Amino acid sequence: MTESTKAENNGKPRQSRTGLTSTGARKASAKSNRSRAREFALQALYQHLVGRNEAAAIDEFTRDLAGFHKADAAHYDALLHGSIEGADRLDALIVPLLDRKLEEISPIEHAVMWIGVYEFQHCLDVPWRVVLNECIELAKEFGGTDGHKYVNAVLNGLAPQLRPAEVEADRASGKARP
Repeated sequence: MTESTKAENNGKPRQSRTGLTSTGARKASAKSNRSRAREFALQALYQHLVGRNEAAAIDEFTRDLAGFHKADAAHYDALLHGSIEGADRLDALIVPLLDRKLEEISPIEHAVMWIGVYEFQHCLDVPWRVVLNECIELAKEFGGTDGHKYVNAVLNGLAPQLRPAEVEADRASGKARP
């Protein structure tokens, strides 16, 4: 630590934020079972998008990965199989909000958007703002430099369409921007 940094902090070493890595991502120990399920689903959907692997083979491979036992397996199943089975419907919702062709979108951001749209539609127990935040975190951790901004824009654009009452209630209460 430099002397100027110590001076800025009144001579005390800077405290790291609990639960975050140096890059700002959540530490593994701070992740919920559902967050872990989203991470494994993202890896599996990436295999599907890039390698065109079958869902069953991807599923079998992913379940053998280290740490899978800490994930919410039911949520992982829903995200993986629901996204692959509904890919055309998910893409039909995503494409109108893109500023380029879907083929030009990174497979990571594409998979994260699938997860977000799927959760907006089918996981009504997860608040829309939680879905949005989780997807932004996935894109920050696994995607390109500014991929999370793109994911944020697309999912924020879809939220009022897919969760209208919930988004409107948050806007009315001041929890979400108009």
